[in-house]
Amino acid sequence: MSAPGPLDLFLELCAIPSPPGSERVVADRVTAYLDGLGLDWAEDGCGPEVGSDAGNVLCRLPGRGDGGVPLLLCSHLDTVPPQGAIEPVVEDGVVRNAAGTILGADNKAAVAVMLEAARRIVAEGRPHAGVELLFTVKEEVGLLGAYAFDTAALEARVGFVYDQAAPIGEVILGAPTATSIEARFHGRAAHAGMAPEEGRSAILAAARAIADLRLGRLDEQTTANVGVIGGGTARNIVPEWCHVTAEARSHDEATLTGVVQEMLDAFAYAGTTSDCTVETETRRQYRGYRFREDDLPVRLATTALARVGLEPTTALSGGGADANAFVEHGLPCLNLANGMVEIHSPDEHIAVADLEAMVDVTLALVDAAREA
Repeated sequence: MSAPGPLDLFLELCAIPSPPGSERVVADRVTAYLDGLGLDWAEDGCGPEVGSDAGNVLCRLPGRGDGGVPLLLCSHLDTVPPQGAIEPVVEDGVVRNAAGTILGADNKAAVAVMLEAARRIVAEGRPHAGVELLFTVKEEVGLLGAYAFDTAALEARVGFVYDQAAPIGEVILGAPTATSIEARFHGRAAHAGMAPEEGRSAILAAARAIADLRLGRLDEQTTANVGVIGGGTARNIVPEWCHVTAEARSHDEATLTGVVQEMLDAFAYAGTTSDCTVETETRRQYRGYRFREDDLPVRLATTALARVGLEPTTALSGGGADANAFVEHGLPCLNLANGMVEIHSPDEHIAVADLEAMVDVTLALVDAAREA
């Protein structure tokens, strides 16, 4: 069976732009690879629902032998939007983008690793308890593909994603709950030179609100951020509208509720003091979770890591991943670090050795699950 190794496949995948909503081309490359392995796959119809030109792709490798725990291996097909061309190169054993934007290791490193592991399972006739590969869409904008996926279609009893930018061996025991906040300030337009006193600046109101917010790391478990602000129509017009997009995350639900209310109060107060009206909308992005070290997915992960000579460590994440969606839907799903560095930036990179090591980790997970 002839197929590119994990590095060649990774380079090919990275070179395909796939911002959220435009995953079609990379999804087609993945399904073509699965066809080449003689594996059946199906694409669900969530694309129109979540605003993508592709759906989630599920491939099932039926188990060989009795017993064991069927596994789900999940990775997402989208990346944050690249700000230019993607020209992956290998320099001194490290894959980078030569073109000055993201590489897309998040999460195409996991896509390549899982496909290579599937190839090895097929080529070697490797016994296993059942392995399902799921490739999701629109993860980067709220885990939309994973939330839209029908988990009733899965046979797996436990899942894994590789979506943590940290050294291989790190096991993520928990992730936060995240809430987004949209605030729209409405003032009154006026000529900025002739009659500024008749105007009410929506941008000024938004600025006052943002100045009052507590942003950044609020405590060890909680963060808050204003990520987007926009408004106004022209330099010489007092701006009638201003739109602010913010978020808060915490591992503690009560703390998160308090921080979100604090932000809403700041928006409302700034609107009142600036003689503007404010419309706000909050939305739960994803729900947090916490595993114990004796939970099945953690035990499988630490067993697999030890078998390939890695020392398992545990940590909490400040970000969400598809694991959040699956845990919320009742499937224990663990996030494992895969060696990505500086994700979402022009300095994003990953070592070739880490790609190869994660294939070994994946196969060790398959073995551990078969024996469980």
